[in-house]
Amino acid sequence: MQPLAGVTVADLTRYLPGPFASRELLRLGARVVKIEPPDGDPVAHTNPTAYRALNDGKEIFAWDARTEPPPALLQEADVVLEGFRPGVWERLGVELPETTILCSITGFGGDGPRALDAGHDLNYLGYAGALEDTAPALPPVQVADLGAGAQSAVIEVLAALIERDRTGRGAHVVVSMTHGSHRFVAHRLHGEPVPRLLTGGAACYRIYETADRRHLTVAALEPKFWRNLCALLGRPDLIDRAFDPDLPELAALFRTRAQREWLELLEGKDTCVGPVLTLSEAAAQLA
Repeated sequence: MQPLAGVTVADLTRYLPGPFASRELLRLGARVVKIEPPDGDPVAHTNPTAYRALNDGKEIFAWDARTEPPPALLQEADVVLEGFRPGVWERLGVELPETTILCSITGFGGDGPRALDAGHDLNYLGYAGALEDTAPALPPVQVADLGAGAQSAVIEVLAALIERDRTGRGAHVVVSMTHGSHRFVAHRLHGEPVPRLLTGGAACYRIYETADRRHLTVAALEPKFWRNLCALLGRPDLIDRAFDPDLPELAALFRTRAQREWLELLEGKDTCVGPVLTLSEAAAQLA
């Protein structure tokens, strides 16, 4: 299915959030043209394999905004993505048609006390309160970049395209990776039934090490799943301790067998137990 067939996206962003967003729009059928400065996207030099993964299938050309007029494509595009600091796009002096959807991906929003500050994913998550439970551990993926930035941009662009179909008018949407990250955790502002329920505060929702130094994910939040797990482990004495903040007996038990052995016993048995796969293992299974 190619629902965005016929839609042209001009992507002036670099690094991760914008290119990931335009890759998603490309996946949905849009034509994506990536407009880079003369020295290219820095990711092409620092991590060429990631650059290819993010940008394969896009048309790419260079624009020197300091010496060259704006590309004609900007007048033809349905969607323009930009990730400059607030005010830079305006200084470029590009006048877009009224039907164009301009999406600005920012760290802190278009205005406010930090709007002009430099930042990266970790900074945005810190300001958003999303790291409170797990600091100093770092998240395994760039949640602010990919979720609050890229995916939010895609959602806003799709909504703006629908609105344009109704009204004939484009829009300027501003995505803040900090504000978007805060939305991911704001439902917890008034407390939880168990402190840190989904961030390591309950025995029934945790990652456990196995004998071969690999890991299992245990997410047996519902009583029926936890009962099934305890029964298969031969530990009915643990049934009433699902929400203990720590369960050393369970951790010790999981360290007695290899990951593969535990999966043979528990996987697919309504226990909500699974493996922590490597990237290559996951790619092979999900292909």
